[in-house]
This record gives sequence, structure tokens and C-alpha cells, in this order.
Amino acid sequence: MAHLLIVDDDDAFRDTLAETLQGLGHDVIAAAGGAEAVETLARGRFDAVFLDHRMPGMDGLQTLAAMQARLVHLPPVIVLTAFASAGNTIEAMRLGAFDHLAKPISREAVREVLERALQQRTTATPSNAPADEDDSGGDLIGPGHAMREVHKRIGLAAANSMPVLVLGETGTGKEMVARALHRHSARADRPFVAINCSAIPKELLESELFGHVRGAFTGATGERPGCFRAADGGVLLLDEIGDMALDVQAKILRALQEGEVTPLGSHKTIKVDVRVIAATHRDLATAVREGRFREDLLYRLDVLSIRLPPLRERLADIIPLAEHFLRRAATPEAPKALSADAAQRLLSHPWPGNVRELRNVMERCQALVRHRVIGGADLAAALGGARPGETEQTLPAGWLDAELPAAVERLERLLIANALAETGGNRAEAARRLGIHRQLLYRKLTQYGLE
Repeated sequence: MAHLLIVDDDDAFRDTLAETLQGLGHDVIAAAGGAEAVETLARGRFDAVFLDHRMPGMDGLQTLAAMQARLVHLPPVIVLTAFASAGNTIEAMRLGAFDHLAKPISREAVREVLERALQQRTTATPSNAPADEDDSGGDLIGPGHAMREVHKRIGLAAANSMPVLVLGETGTGKEMVARALHRHSARADRPFVAINCSAIPKELLESELFGHVRGAFTGATGERPGCFRAADGGVLLLDEIGDMALDVQAKILRALQEGEVTPLGSHKTIKVDVRVIAATHRDLATAVREGRFREDLLYRLDVLSIRLPPLRERLADIIPLAEHFLRRAATPEAPKALSADAAQRLLSHPWPGNVRELRNVMERCQALVRHRVIGGADLAAALGGARPGETEQTLPAGWLDAELPAAVERLERLLIANALAETGGNRAEAARRLGIHRQLLYRKLTQYGLE
């Protein structure tokens, strides 16, 4: 039996969770706010804490930080929120939360996360980096399970300065992950420098990375500090490191191991304090076997890895992302919305260009579609016509069943909102057009907050 603390200002949810935990055989104490929770935790021994994120006064993250400051050994803290975002997930994990879950949470999910927490019983490390409460994560938006796991990995990685390897197809948002890591880390007020290793010729890349002194080569008329020195104290993103030449890889390895660089044309080493984030769409393990990538460098970089799933594996995220890009591209006088058939077409498209392709399509629609509601035909034009197999997309192996309800909910919202708009708010007529009973429509309006 474990001794557990629940912190939540919602009486009904707090009581329900307490009943669930007691039904699992545990002893439970409840607190209605952050200050009360900190005092309760300081007075007794607890094996785990369930902490709500949104509370009046001290919110969940402020409460977690206060717990860190007050206690030498903090039990695993499981943060719960009904308003999950990239920003609050990353911050919770960076501050030392054991996990970050979205409400409503099932009995089985409670049992599973508590079992893991009691097995691990990790002690979190406090961090004084500033939190950005309004951060939505930009292109890292996504309510689906896959992106929630990415947000958690970013939060865990942001709490230290180890190298990070970001893996994912072109257009999945690898640089966004690197920027989020920088923004949520203790290095947030220091430089963030990014260099695309595949975009610079091999003979110039070494100079770009390590700098050079005057006269190092023909045309070197002055000194250049290079990316490592420019990022000193901060973060350096080595994008598409899988395309880097072997001899440059050897110098990257030395810079990581020794914390120093040697500019071209100089014999003097210069100390640097840089956190390196490497990103690639290549399979580095295969590249190692084929002799195209150094195994020792891979081991050095792959301390913490974050895999970004392709958009075709993130069906629940497609509509929220599309709406986000539409809002970002819109002008105040000409906002646009997606119709239900447009949403269906977005979900059926294979997205070979991933999030970058989706963003470009939405910006194209915002610029070229003259009417307020974007239809399926508009999407077809913006996508450049149908592609082979586009309308018969097969779900990838391992795609979680939990993704489907979120995608269905988005479509239902769009269908109902469009029907009400087309009928001038006439619910009976809207129900008729949707082919459902009025009572079902009323329940859906209440469920989705569309009354």
C-alpha cells in the first residue's frame, strides 16, 4: 500500500481520483490548493503525488517548484491537466515531474502510471530557468499520444546539458525541437546557433564550425570565430549531421570530448561551453555499418534521443496543426476556417513533406482562397491534385487506437459548426442535414461546448 497525496481544486475530480486510488488499495490524503499541498508534503512521508496543473493561486508548476525548493527528497509527482499543451508538458517534465497526463484519466491509466512511479521513485532536480506559461510549442502542437511523448522527452532533456540526437523525416520539425530545448533550459538567455551541415560545401564547413585565422587559406582576409564560439554558453544545432564528411566528424568528436576547438590555420585551442543538439533524417546506425558515419561520434551524440514521428502517424494532430497555421497566416479582416470535407481530405493525404508541407498548404489556402470557408476542392487545388494512393491511406503499424477519438471529435465539431452556420443556427434543420436526431445534436453541442 502506498501513501499518496492528491492536489486539485476541483472537488468532484479530487474525490473521484481518491476513490480510484483507494480502490487500488492505497492510502490517500487530499489538498485543495498548492500552498496546502506544500505544507502537507513537508509534514509527512508520501510515495507519490497527483498534482493538478490549473489551480487558483499557486498553479501546478508553481506548486511543483515550491515542493522542489522545500523538500530535499521529493516523491514522484504526476501532473494532471485538462488543457495539455507543448509548453506546459515540457515545463512540467523540466521541473522534475515524473509524468504529465491529460484529463480525463482512466482507472487503468492511473494504475499504470502509479505502478511506474512507485517502481522508479525518482528524485527530481530543481531548476531556476524561467517558465513560459503561454508557450504553445509553435509547430510542435499536437494533442496526440506521439507528440505528447515528444514534449515529455524535451522536458526531460531540457533539465541538463547532455548532447541530444533528434531523429525524424524531413519537415517533421527537428529544429523546432532544438529551439524548444534551448527555450526551456537554463541556457535560454544564451545564444542559439543553427547550422545546416548538408547545405555547406565540405571545404567550407570546417571553417564555419570552428572558425579560422587570417591567412588560413586563400581569401581568409580576417578572423572568423565559427559556430562553436558563437554559441559559447548556449546551444549549437548541427542540422543534418548525417551528411557530414568523416574528417569533420572527427573534429566534432574532439570538440565534444575536450570542450575546445582549434580554428583553421591556428595551433591554439579555445575552450567552449556548448550544448550540442544534432539532427538528421538519416538512419545513422545504417550509416555506421556502411562506413559513412563514425560509431564513436554516434555514441557520443546519442546520449538522449528524441524521435519525431511523421505526420502520417499523427492523424489526431493534423486538424489542430492546420487550424494553427491558418490562424497564424490570417489577417484580422479575413480569417478562414476548414469545412468538414476539407478536414477529411487533410486526414487522407499522406503528407510526404510532413508538418512543413501542411504549413505551406495552409498558407497557400489563406492567400489564394477568396471565400471564408475552405472546401475540399480548395484543398485539392492547394495540394496540387490527387496523388496515387492518397485517398486510400493505410494506417501505419503500431498506430495507437487512442488517436482515433481525437480525430473523430475534430470532424464532428467541424460538421456541426458548419451545419449550424449554413442553417443560421436552426438546430432542427442542422440535425436534419447531419442525419441525426435533435436530441443527439443537443448532447453533442453540450459535449463540445458549442451551445
